[in-house]
Amino acid sequence: MLSIWCLDWPIVAARAQEPSLEGVPVAVLVRSRILAASTEARNVGVISGLRRREAEARCPGIEIREADPSSEARAFEVVARCIETLTPRIEIERPGILSFPTRGPSRYFGGDESLVAAVLAALKTAGVEEARVGIADGVFAARLAARSSIVVPRNATPEFLAPWSVVHLGEPNLSGVLMRLGIRTLGDFGALPVGSVVARFGAQGLEAHRLSIGEERYPPALSTPPADLVESCVIDPPSNRVDEAAFIGKTLADRLLERLAALGLACTRVVIACETEHGESLERCWRHEGALTPATLATRVRWQLDGWLTESGGLSGGLTLLRLIPDEVIPAGGSQLGFWGGDQAGADRASRVFARVQGMLGPDSVVTAVEQGGRTPIERVRWVTWGEPRLVDFRGEGGKHRGTGMRGAGASGGHINAESWPGAVPGPAPARVFDPPYSAQLLDSKSRPVLVNARGDVSSTPAILKSAALPGQGGEVSAWAGPWAQDVRWWDPLGERRVLWHVVVGDVACLVRVEHGRATLDAIYD
Repeated sequence: MLSIWCLDWPIVAARAQEPSLEGVPVAVLVRSRILAASTEARNVGVISGLRRREAEARCPGIEIREADPSSEARAFEVVARCIETLTPRIEIERPGILSFPTRGPSRYFGGDESLVAAVLAALKTAGVEEARVGIADGVFAARLAARSSIVVPRNATPEFLAPWSVVHLGEPNLSGVLMRLGIRTLGDFGALPVGSVVARFGAQGLEAHRLSIGEERYPPALSTPPADLVESCVIDPPSNRVDEAAFIGKTLADRLLERLAALGLACTRVVIACETEHGESLERCWRHEGALTPATLATRVRWQLDGWLTESGGLSGGLTLLRLIPDEVIPAGGSQLGFWGGDQAGADRASRVFARVQGMLGPDSVVTAVEQGGRTPIERVRWVTWGEPRLVDFRGEGGKHRGTGMRGAGASGGHINAESWPGAVPGPAPARVFDPPYSAQLLDSKSRPVLVNARGDVSSTPAILKSAALPGQGGEVSAWAGPWAQDVRWWDPLGERRVLWHVVVGDVACLVRVEHGRATLDAIYD
């Protein structure tokens, strides 16, 4: 497989929409954090993950724009059409990343290196100057090869993947557990017996293990989509409007996935095809990591229609036919019901609204909370994009994974068992959790800061708590419980120790943390 990675694509799309941004520092935001930054902004310290205020402090005068997935998809359609001149079959993972099989094109161009050169030349004709291309066995390995712009020889993918960190598996919860177990590289993970991986991590671990040894996420013997599962709709009169075509696409997506679910199947790759009143016929293949949901499929249909109908050089007439073709299906893993009180009609209405919001603001604009393991309240919640599987995280020895139904000795009633996390703050859960936490001052009776030493011992007992989040800026401590000493990332030489207290100031109960020689207010119990 050959993978194309267009660097900082949100920035490229923003500048294509606003040419005045060319040459000036630009950053694109998602949920108030930097998603991508231009070269000019990175040179002065603006990196992904920063909050807007910090980015503006590091680079005064930086131009900030909100992420617009629709405009990114429209701009990327030009790149897709350009690559289609080299090969008829391409797969779009998301705007900015594209892949296609190399067996035929590589023979045509005289080798992998010649194919890479042809791809880079084609990208330059489309106005894409900063792009990286990599070739390897499998989509996952090709994506990593594109980071380094290298061509991995055939059958050498396992050796290429071996030194890469398990973080690149894209499963932060799984990689965190592996790191704690001392399994830091893909080579180390791939060397584990498959049976042991499945017994410990279930289906998610099996998929990640396959990636680590250079295989595809799913076995090659995937189910062949039945020929009669193609969903199509004749549009009369022809339509030139994105919203009309997207509404039809949403209906087709719902019908397609409903019929697949009835057969116990889920779709991971879909072909979106259309015909126009002038006889044009276009199709585009979209790949998704994991099973497509109605929301994610409808979003990709909308992105594609937006690119076809609004981008210059697209369709010359209105749409007369829209078709969705399942190109790759896998056995379905089931779904969680009852999130909206068991009312399926209500769930469908909510899904349509959320899909619409995601189409306008981006996939990460709608998230839901999933319980996971952790010692503090903020660590016990993981935010999952709406439409993605809401699987409970692995939770140490004897935890329970709600998504697979695996239960260990530490599971109890479907809730996190604090005994699996030594030093965890006991219940009940606080009403408000601050992210980031408020700065605070935790002082003893002599107005000296309460500190924690290397052994986790505290210097004195708390007597005064001051914080802007408390009524009257805080006051004297009337009661306290704790402390709970915790080793943070004990396997890391840079790991620290922290201490947490339950503190009552007036009629307000708080959760206070002491770490790095300073105190913070993490939560309030109303």
